[in-house]
Amino acid sequence: MIKKIIIGMLFVLIQFSVIANNFYILGPGDKIEIKVFGQKDLTVDTLLSNSGQINYPFFGEIKVTGLTVKQVEKLIYNGLKGDYLVNPNVYVHVVEYRPFYIHGEVQKPGGYPYQPGLTVNQAIALAGGLTERASKDKIYLFKESNKSKQINASLTYKVNAGDTILIKQRFF
Repeated sequence: MIKKIIIGMLFVLIQFSVIANNFYILGPGDKIEIKVFGQKDLTVDTLLSNSGQINYPFFGEIKVTGLTVKQVEKLIYNGLKGDYLVNPNVYVHVVEYRPFYIHGEVQKPGGYPYQPGLTVNQAIALAGGLTERASKDKIYLFKESNKSKQINASLTYKVNAGDTILIKQRFF
């Protein structure tokens, strides 16, 4: 019985990971792995730089930032199909997500590894919790795509890779 429950939980986690990767937008700081079944020479494990480009065999430089994992798979599949392989089986996954950042009234401000589904509350926990002077009402989120725009965030607000969280001080 317990074995069935554990297997069921693992299945749900794998499905969540696949769904998260289908919508996750790649950016600088992500580490990805690209594999083509049966073609070890086409395996690439790389950290995305600020240029957003990777050097892929047969293609040279290709831009992958701003794309989802599925879009990168399709891009490589289309490039390999026909000229190089009949029906390539391409697999791309994020090995390590780029960090998110948290500062202000937390115990250990800094950058932390992102995980899909992360909330502000979980990010605070990773940073060692709030200080005694922290305000639970003055939590601001700056999205990676627009760092100049400040969003008032609750503890349940979803955080994305590259986002910055600021916890302000409360006044008595």
